[in-house]
Amino acid sequence: MKFSELWLREWVNPAIDSEALSDQITMAGLEVDGVEPVAGSFNGVVVGEVVECGQHPNADKLRVTKVNVGGERLLDIVCGAPNCRQGLKVAVATIGAVLPGDFKIKAAKLRGEPSEGMLCSFSELGISDDHSGIIELPADAPIGTDIREYLKLDDNTIEISVTPNRADCLGIIGVARDVAVLNKAPLNAPEITPVAATIDDVLPIQVDAPQACPRYLGRVVKGINVKAPTPLWMKEKLRRCGIRSIDAVVDVTNYVLLELGQPMHAFDRDRIEGGIVVRMAKEGETLVLLDGSEAKLDSDTLVIADHNKALAMGGSSAGNTPALTTKPKTCCWNARSSARCPLPAARAVMACTPMPLTAMSAASIRPCSIKRWSVPPVC
Repeated sequence: MKFSELWLREWVNPAIDSEALSDQITMAGLEVDGVEPVAGSFNGVVVGEVVECGQHPNADKLRVTKVNVGGERLLDIVCGAPNCRQGLKVAVATIGAVLPGDFKIKAAKLRGEPSEGMLCSFSELGISDDHSGIIELPADAPIGTDIREYLKLDDNTIEISVTPNRADCLGIIGVARDVAVLNKAPLNAPEITPVAATIDDVLPIQVDAPQACPRYLGRVVKGINVKAPTPLWMKEKLRRCGIRSIDAVVDVTNYVLLELGQPMHAFDRDRIEGGIVVRMAKEGETLVLLDGSEAKLDSDTLVIADHNKALAMGGSSAGNTPALTTKPKTCCWNARSSARCPLPAARAVMACTPMPLTAMSAASIRPCSIKRWSVPPVC
């Protein structure tokens, strides 16, 4: 399991350095396999805004820009990125900046046009392998702010080995509990505010395998804009945990899994036939996964199904049949629990998520109906 040190410190922040923290985690029985910085070593890179962006007179694939970095004048910078455009907030390496690999930024002329800096991609800053274009920062990013400070890049990715008896540590909350106890420090659990139902839509849920899944929770959310971008802060948290951003809906489920250890699935309500049935797989049953591969299911595999087909493996891989399409959708968020609802995980599900859900567009929320409970609900 990989996680961000800064994300862990949001939950518990003992007055010890990264090395001591890693030693504590190892001595707690969660062996640390590695600690790596989340970005390369660089300096002199700040938030800027592209004020003007025009075609280079001598090169078809280059742009001539004027960039505001908070100084006395605008900087002339030549850029070849296809996503460079007026009004974009960007990461600007100014003259004198040193990028990973000891690459120093100097004033230059590119095809006859002056360039007083460089608009950077994630790969050029050693953050990721993404070199498809320059970094696009949120519109409210403050001009002139050091990019290391703005993106909180003075952080480490910690990788640990979690033994089968410590499944409680498959989320940041579990690791944070151990660290809090070892340091006699407070655990700063986020406040999760319940979201009241505003619609009457329900989705029947039937639990036919109570020994494997005593409880299955769900909520219906309407009006989701699946084209809405995932906010950069969430993408960064996922990346530092080794998770690639897919889309806002999938990213939210992965975020909850990483933080609270609660597996979740988001299904397209319009593509579920009948209702949800939690059962064991039928002999010879198959499930087409998100990557297009087909998994042959054993009879002892727990599946989440509708009335005609398996939709996902419980607590694991989702199939591609009910995935959300590009149109605004009604979505059903679902989470299973193998014992009493893990709090705050269960509350997070019933509140939808513990963080702002930017994928929603005037979304309405309603709990799914529960056709049969194997044990009384506790949340």
